[in-house]
Amino acid sequence: MAKKKKNKKTIYTKKKSLSNALKSIKRFFIGISIVVACLSGLLFLFNGYFPVEEAKRIELPQETLSDQAKLPQLKNNRKEQLINHEGFTVSYNADFRIANWVAYELTANEVRNRDVQRATKFSPDPEVKGVSATDNDYRRSGYDRGHLVPAADMRWSEKGMRASFYFSNICPQNRELNAGLWNNIERQCRTWATNYGEIVIITGPVIEDNMNRLGENKVGIPNKFYKVVGSTSNGEAKSIGFLVENRNYENRLLKDVAVTVDSIERVTGIRFFTSFPIEVQQEMKSAIDWKYWKFSKSN
Repeated sequence: MAKKKKNKKTIYTKKKSLSNALKSIKRFFIGISIVVACLSGLLFLFNGYFPVEEAKRIELPQETLSDQAKLPQLKNNRKEQLINHEGFTVSYNADFRIANWVAYELTANEVRNRDVQRATKFSPDPEVKGVSATDNDYRRSGYDRGHLVPAADMRWSEKGMRASFYFSNICPQNRELNAGLWNNIERQCRTWATNYGEIVIITGPVIEDNMNRLGENKVGIPNKFYKVVGSTSNGEAKSIGFLVENRNYENRLLKDVAVTVDSIERVTGIRFFTSFPIEVQQEMKSAIDWKYWKFSKSN
């Protein structure tokens, strides 16, 4: 009998210990639930008073790229007269009798439209205030009258074609450069305009105070030229630049003279695409997207 009572007491003790353990586990989970509920409540109150700011989304301006790009900004104190012609805008520098820059939009339709015949006569720009170059300055100089806006890009407009032969759009240019590498860059731009629907082109001489002068009107002879190309095809802002010396490049490829746009800004003292958000400017001007800017096989 004594042994049976002992066994019953042992079993009772074990059941009581198990019950106590279950109660402890239950209290533990209840405590955890209370803590989680309190933390959730505190987090809700924190977000109510201190809302978490969503990641900033960078969007391109509603205006077209051409509206933004037609007015680059001079960072130095160069003289500037803005002249609007049909098809392009000129920033004319009367001190050197050449442009600081010219800018224009080139569309696929304009490239395909070739109804206007090429002009042949160069003349002073009637809108220029101050001294202008003339034909006599270039005659027997050894330099071509190099177009900044190519006449081939104005075949869609009689007024634009005429204006492209104004001396405000002309610079003294090495003959081999004008007919060679520079012409190849211009042809490549027309290909990009066709591929992307429209692009913006900003081009000009690198103006330096110590440039040599040409002719009676002392026209500045640039040592370098630049071209900046921008596109917003598919809502992405892309750009590429070219920087060339005023010399013969023979059979050089376009990729050899392609540079980032921010490097052209440093050389020229001109800022491009300034109306875009800073984040967009930094991305599009600091690198070249080679998958986007594909060159023709001949270039």
